Amino acid sequence: MSARFADAFWPPADELAEAAERIRARLGDWPDGVAPWRLCVAAPDVPADGDVLIVSAGDRAAQARASAVSRPASPDAVAIEFDERSAVLHAAGVRYALDAAHPLADDWIAALAAFLDCGFAPVDALVLALAWRDGDETHAADAWPVDAERFPCVAGLPPAPEPAFPPCPAQLGLYPVVPSAEWVERVLDGGARTVQLRVKDATPDTLRQEIARAVAAGRRYPDARVFINDHWQIAAEEGAYGVHLGQEDLETADLAAIARAGLRLGLSSHGYYEMLRALHERPSYLALGPVYATATKAVAAPPQGLARIARYARFAGARAPLVAIGGVGLDALPAVLATGVGSVAVVSAVTGAADYRTALIALQQCFAGQFDNR
Repeated sequence: MSARFADAFWPPADELAEAAERIRARLGDWPDGVAPWRLCVAAPDVPADGDVLIVSAGDRAAQARASAVSRPASPDAVAIEFDERSAVLHAAGVRYALDAAHPLADDWIAALAAFLDCGFAPVDALVLALAWRDGDETHAADAWPVDAERFPCVAGLPPAPEPAFPPCPAQLGLYPVVPSAEWVERVLDGGARTVQLRVKDATPDTLRQEIARAVAAGRRYPDARVFINDHWQIAAEEGAYGVHLGQEDLETADLAAIARAGLRLGLSSHGYYEMLRALHERPSYLALGPVYATATKAVAAPPQGLARIARYARFAGARAPLVAIGGVGLDALPAVLATGVGSVAVVSAVTGAADYRTALIALQQCFAGQFDNR
């Protein structure tokens, strides 16, 4: 048993540590986690930063102690309540409830420790642990959970909008994200057919003018797909092809109104839990990222890297077209496409290029032979 699992549980539990070690050995090479998590199957007298308190849903005393350490004032402590087919994670005052697709595996806590050791955030490690089945590490060529039928779902969500969002092509190709309608016109003229207008810090009048001009530019090309970032009301009024929203917008945007307007919907995600949350809405496409570090948009999630994007693609690829985004330039584009995504969004690789036309040609050549970009 390696040292990293010897102190991974409280009270010390050799059987759990050995099971975690067996599972971790089958999960492949991953960067070490940034936090030294300790899984507490009994509440310690003095919880420490990095503790994950795991309590039965029927243990009221343990629940009270778990609640105390998961308040916003204790951002580095996590509590998980579980029963036979569900789990709720409390972290920094936020509640993440999951319903499992099958009874929890006997070794789900050991699997949780292994996925934490792979560097996943607690809520994403919990999603993977709930998708785990006893003995997966002994009989699968690849033990990593990828079968969507095994994954939990986010509990308590209202039904997905009806009608469903219109579909997008399975491969959206090169996907420039640009700051103005003029840039929309440029990239469409340069051959790109999927583009997103992301306007920042504009007055209401200017914003509407930019969106109307971008939508009009898209209408000049029968196969163009112009998405508007965030401003779904104006996008619907102007007849855009689609809108792109972040996870934070899911709590405020009227998704049913977007669907009734016939707009395609693209949703961002930064990990397994957010993928589950987004896929519940049956979006027209799902964005995965950030692949690499990027300064073009502030996001809370760290860079995911190619290995994670590839795992995400294997899980979600059958449920929605996928777009990888975040820090991708020409040199990295072929490797990102090799993860299995059908589209890659780029920002500075186009808008920051010395010659954007030449950049567009070079970027689009990376898609040639893999699928039709039109």
